[in-house]
Amino acid sequence: MPETSRRGLLFGTAAVSAGAFLTACTSNEPKSTGDSAAPNAQPAADDKPGKPVTIGFAGPQADHGWLNAINVNAKSRAEKYSEVTLEITEGSNDTAVQIGQVKTLINKKVDILVILPADGKALTQVGLEAMRAGIPVINLDRVFASPQAYRCWVGGDNYGMGLNAGHYIGEQLKGKSDAKVVELAGIDSLELTKQRSQGFADALKNYSNIKLVARQAADFTVESGQAKMAQLLQAQKKIDALWNHDDDQGVGALRAIQQAGRDEFVMVGGAGAKSAMDAIKADNSVLKATVLYPPTMAASAIDLARALGQSKGVGGLSEMEIPTSITLYSAVVTKENIDQYLPTGFS
Repeated sequence: MPETSRRGLLFGTAAVSAGAFLTACTSNEPKSTGDSAAPNAQPAADDKPGKPVTIGFAGPQADHGWLNAINVNAKSRAEKYSEVTLEITEGSNDTAVQIGQVKTLINKKVDILVILPADGKALTQVGLEAMRAGIPVINLDRVFASPQAYRCWVGGDNYGMGLNAGHYIGEQLKGKSDAKVVELAGIDSLELTKQRSQGFADALKNYSNIKLVARQAADFTVESGQAKMAQLLQAQKKIDALWNHDDDQGVGALRAIQQAGRDEFVMVGGAGAKSAMDAIKADNSVLKATVLYPPTMAASAIDLARALGQSKGVGGLSEMEIPTSITLYSAVVTKENIDQYLPTGFS
């Protein structure tokens, strides 16, 4: 995934989703509509029906708020288009099962495949199989090991999440000597966790007064977030900031913080859950910001798949073809811009 530094963009208030660009196809009068079924989705692409397109969608089990939001965005966006048929599998975290589900979609001869792999490396071969069968693949978020396994990749910026979280914390702690920061990461075996941590570490290098004093890896669950945060708090009697990689595990982290009666630090979350945004707006806890990882990428993937199936390009770009990759921006949401981003929060 791209790991470009975006420090200069950190303090902007507007994040540009891939969906914002997917507005023009072949019509001379493109129009966009709001997404009432999924308020966190960007406006749909040109609604004027084109030729029928069958899109196969395969993702992991929706056992997490963000993954559930991915499914909601994909389904809701597909429903916007009368000519689009969405063949969606029952999500699975078992790579063998997911491979079988993708093979079934290939055998059904869907026009386009959208795949969010439980494991990008493990699903690479079936992505290659689809491409060789003449079925273009939109690789969503967790990237395949080979670019030959997909026509287009669209996803979040994990490195950028860490980078922007680090710069936000750095600016909050400017002028504070010997500032201590702790990190509550996700699952260390995942490449995305490594990228988020690397971005965070790189950002903190710009602030000589800040030291990362402790780090714990949780499992993207409420329970693990609470347990690991309790361990961090017990070990660190005073801290100045916390970056938590994921808002779901952040629910548990906040419980541990409240139970410990600690409020001397600033907490920054990750992903953009509605619970986190509500807490930021209420401004009654240590949680002061969250760094977005927009599930709207699934809606954008459906837009891209539709455009591919109808041989259309992307609005706002001169090229006749859709791009090979689109990286979404990880905006920092605070009480100053919360009203702008609150509708994008997912449950």
